Amino acid sequence: MAHDLEEVAFVTDGITLSGHLRIPAGPVPPGGHPAVAVTGPFTGVKEQVAGAYAERLADAGLATLAFDHRGFGASGGRRAHEDSQGKLADLRAAVTTLSTHPAVDSARIALVGVCLGGGYAVRAAAQDPRIRAVAGIAGGYNSPESFAADPDGYRAALASFLDRYDEFMPAVAPDGAEAAMSGDEPWSYYGTDRSAAPTWENRVTRGSLHSLLTFDALSAGPLLSRTPLLIVHGKEDRYCSPDLAAQLYDRAAGPKHIEWLDCTLHVDLYDNEPYVARATDATTTFLTEHLRP
Repeated sequence: MAHDLEEVAFVTDGITLSGHLRIPAGPVPPGGHPAVAVTGPFTGVKEQVAGAYAERLADAGLATLAFDHRGFGASGGRRAHEDSQGKLADLRAAVTTLSTHPAVDSARIALVGVCLGGGYAVRAAAQDPRIRAVAGIAGGYNSPESFAADPDGYRAALASFLDRYDEFMPAVAPDGAEAAMSGDEPWSYYGTDRSAAPTWENRVTRGSLHSLLTFDALSAGPLLSRTPLLIVHGKEDRYCSPDLAAQLYDRAAGPKHIEWLDCTLHVDLYDNEPYVARATDATTTFLTEHLRP
């Protein structure tokens, strides 16, 4: 199924966000299309992972909105700074934008998050009853509780980020150099043509890492008693823990399904086949079931 793409702008907290709205081609069904807001990885922009999944889901018959969070891409806000509460506000605004579109059924809206976006998606779904279902793909279900075994190390890390809060550091770097997303695997995506996007910047504030270490997505699980949850995750993942994905699934109180894929790399679920197709198929099936009129 083809789709039409529209560039949109919407405002939250006085910040203008830039998005790509995709509407399935052809007549709008009575009541409107089911719709999905898609949020992607840490530092990601709408032309990368979020946009790739939004395009596939739109071809499957869902209206989709992929957008740049505040501070990233073509959106306004403090540049290259991860603002956890701000991103949750961005998602609420994205849901509002979808719900007011004439081609969308406002009673059938879901969230899909990839990588860190998976954590934001489940937390947003736990706080917003307008969201009918949520799916996390290779999700980062951050949990400050997981650092309890090493409280001194955790506090030292937080202090180091606070001491240099406003300084920038590379998002990715080759050959083991310091970066917010260290190692060869993130570089293999963001440091190469695989992620080519004109608005992506290879930098982020050190304060962003404080935001990541203090953001709690895992505890959203028990609050999803009325929100169906899908988790799609690689059996091996060095960057977004499969153990935390399993914990979120166990804690989720409502309808839920988990799909384990034979990935060996986190970024396999960014753009590698057959993994992206399998994740998209699982998400389409899940959302089609739970976004029925």
